[in-house]
Amino acid sequence: MQPFAQKLNLSGNGLNRRAVDVLQVNMGRYCNLACIHCHVESGPNRKEMMSRETVDAVVRFLAATDILTLDITGGAPELNPHFDYLVESAVGMKRHVMDRCNLTVVFEPGKEYLPEFFRRNRVELVCSLPCYSEENVDRQRGKGTFDLSIRALQIFNRLGYGQPQSDLILNLVYNPVGPHLPPPQEKLEQDYKRILREQFGIVFNHLFCLTNMPITRYATHLKLRGEYDPYVQLLESNFNPATVDQVMCRNLISVGWEGAIYDCDFNQMLDLPLRDSAGKPLSIDSLTLDQVAGQSIIVGNHCYACTAGPGSSCGGALV
Repeated sequence: MQPFAQKLNLSGNGLNRRAVDVLQVNMGRYCNLACIHCHVESGPNRKEMMSRETVDAVVRFLAATDILTLDITGGAPELNPHFDYLVESAVGMKRHVMDRCNLTVVFEPGKEYLPEFFRRNRVELVCSLPCYSEENVDRQRGKGTFDLSIRALQIFNRLGYGQPQSDLILNLVYNPVGPHLPPPQEKLEQDYKRILREQFGIVFNHLFCLTNMPITRYATHLKLRGEYDPYVQLLESNFNPATVDQVMCRNLISVGWEGAIYDCDFNQMLDLPLRDSAGKPLSIDSLTLDQVAGQSIIVGNHCYACTAGPGSSCGGALV
């Protein structure tokens, strides 16, 4: 495999951060699901959880900047006891809040209030539904998750999420079940909308197609099946230089559950933190935007997943 950094240079592209307009916060690795494709390796047995002190540091940093969007992820971020506080703090500062929700979390004990909480705070929902087929979803995420996901989407729809002329945004996320690139996003979105409407009466705003990242748990899954090498070769052979200008790390910084700063959630899972001039990892406790503005992005061969074919980001296809 040709190193990604070398491929990037040969394509005539550089990769530096522009102005930061998204603060992505990983609230921990605890989750009620343990999905095969999860690059965070989240699950019910994970103990990593962002503390109140670190959440307070996130709130202070956000207040000191003009960053407009707070993108909250996990694990299942809603299972962090400080999730509500973070959302309400950001909303109080007139920031746009996005929650990356696995849908099933609203049926966890004590979390039944979440749909109304989301509605009241006008939280944009980005919900994982890796297929419109029950068989495929349950195979990837666990038996029974498809039914719970459909029930959650119906609840959100009843509250106005995803409805025409509503400002309550409901987006869905697709991940391939197997080791291949996602199909064209626009066509798949049409299929999702037609099938979910016809079979379950569900409506939503947009579908985001994400390429599975061959790191951590998913890398192990691929290797056990003898599919790792062919998959990473597929990603490399489909490198698309047109995607480089749009990758999410150009305008985003990622905060780990312990407060360290990263270029993206994937670098976070590979323990590739941003560092100051002395080589010390940057922390949300003392971070300023000047420390990350214009900085070169840390890249590795995993970056082929974001730049293959139409590209992949937190907002789906790039080109």
